[in-house]
Amino acid sequence: MTYNIYCDESCHLEHDGIKPMLLGCVWCPESEKNEIFKRLRDIKVRNGLKPTCELKWNAISESKLAYYMDVLDYFFDNSNLHFRVLVVPDKTVLRHGEFGQTHDMFYYKMYFDLLKTVLVPQNEYNIFIDIKDTRGEKKVEKLRDVLCNNAYDYDKRLVKKIQQVRSHEVELVELADFLTGAIGYVHRGLTTSKAKLQLIEKLREKSRYSLTKSTLVKEDKVNIFIWKGRTA
Repeated sequence: MTYNIYCDESCHLEHDGIKPMLLGCVWCPESEKNEIFKRLRDIKVRNGLKPTCELKWNAISESKLAYYMDVLDYFFDNSNLHFRVLVVPDKTVLRHGEFGQTHDMFYYKMYFDLLKTVLVPQNEYNIFIDIKDTRGEKKVEKLRDVLCNNAYDYDKRLVKKIQQVRSHEVELVELADFLTGAIGYVHRGLTTSKAKLQLIEKLREKSRYSLTKSTLVKEDKVNIFIWKGRTA
């Protein structure tokens, strides 16, 4: 079976003054993507929004809470949708120099750790990553090489392609942004938005996880990995 994986990140910049760094992905069978896209647009229209309205965690407001609740319900009710997030709890204490890397190199290493658990050798995958910068094309192709080599797939059949996309053009990158943003809100210890806190409580209830600890490695609905570095 061929799966599509849609990726996004939150608080990934090295000097943004925010401790956690998160990378998240949503995946589904390629054969189901068009129906899922349509349903997500239908949810927008049903809640009085334009079908082109972007789903973003940072845009959540009390007035649109019913819409965001509907999105969460749809995610949990659809067995074809899955989510995984990697959390670096405090990127301000990383010592890249001691490991011979830059923060940018670390960013792509974390993408590898995010995705390697999702990939199953019997399947094939298309990976879509939200555009980080104009120089990312070669780096994401390198990521494809590393993911394939890790699975001993030297013919590159496992990962058919990795493509950079703009989040507002792809509904499931938007969903990855939404879910990753929720986990990030928890790990930043924020409490200023009543609407966001209600959504997080629903996410906890539906997933049956605290959202603050790693889940089992093979959890395939809401999979959380809290990254722990090693000493030099």
